[in-house]
Amino acid sequence: MTTAPPFGLLLDVDGPIASPVTRSISAPGLLDSLLELLAAGIPVVFNTGRSDEFLREQVVGPILAAGLPAGARLHAVCEKGAVTFSVTAGGMGDVEVDRAVAVPAEAVERLEALARDDFGDVLFVDGGKRAMVSLEQRLDVDSATYLARQPEFEKAALQVFAELDLGVTWKGVSVPDAHGAVDWRIDPTIISTDVESVLLGKDRGAETALRLLAADGPLPTAWRTVGDSRTDYAMADWLHAQGHVVVHVDVRPADGVPVTPYPVLVPRHTVHDEAGAAWLARLAAVVRGEAADDTGFDA
Repeated sequence: MTTAPPFGLLLDVDGPIASPVTRSISAPGLLDSLLELLAAGIPVVFNTGRSDEFLREQVVGPILAAGLPAGARLHAVCEKGAVTFSVTAGGMGDVEVDRAVAVPAEAVERLEALARDDFGDVLFVDGGKRAMVSLEQRLDVDSATYLARQPEFEKAALQVFAELDLGVTWKGVSVPDAHGAVDWRIDPTIISTDVESVLLGKDRGAETALRLLAADGPLPTAWRTVGDSRTDYAMADWLHAQGHVVVHVDVRPADGVPVTPYPVLVPRHTVHDEAGAAWLARLAAVVRGEAADDTGFDA
């Protein structure tokens, strides 16, 4: 009987793994630590709002190029639970899409036209999305300029949904459809706006991650979830509610650290992927037996 891993990793991608500036794996040592953990039998699942295309180019590609160990348990849950695939040393497996939670085609067309025609100077359409619509800050636009225009776009997107009689919510404002339903959500991040089904989220991603892992081996006895925003806590919330032992790592605690029934680790001196790299290095040291645990995380 195969021994259950001591812990598994549920990793948000933007922030903890990929730099929000370069949108790629840039932090020194991060990839090495991740590969070391995979080689040691630690299951890793990326739980992200990003597309499978982005993962293939910016995350999975570098992992495979560096040499994914045989037998590594690596999966990806993209678009907050709508899209999944698995990865072996031989490459990416088939991409599966839950069409039931995909934004209606007419809304997709209207939103993408709005983004191109009226906001193309600050954002672009993520053409890799299969179920969501994501509009992302252009790399040649500074954060302050983008964030100043972001609410303007989101108000226009809200109007699009109202005109199509598609119930939508945005920042606590709900506009139900003719039947009183609110099935869609406009969700801002610090570098993008996601338009998605209300059924999607990091909690759904966590549930999907466990399903993927249950199919290829024993589940871990504990979990580490990692993110850079308050919405990422939903991973740990779901795991805790299901009775799993979990610790959450918040690499951008500037949003405020909520009171939780599980431990939360935060960096003191770094943020985003630099903090993610420091924590993964600490975790690799734990697996090697060179550190007692990862509570000494003090990046």
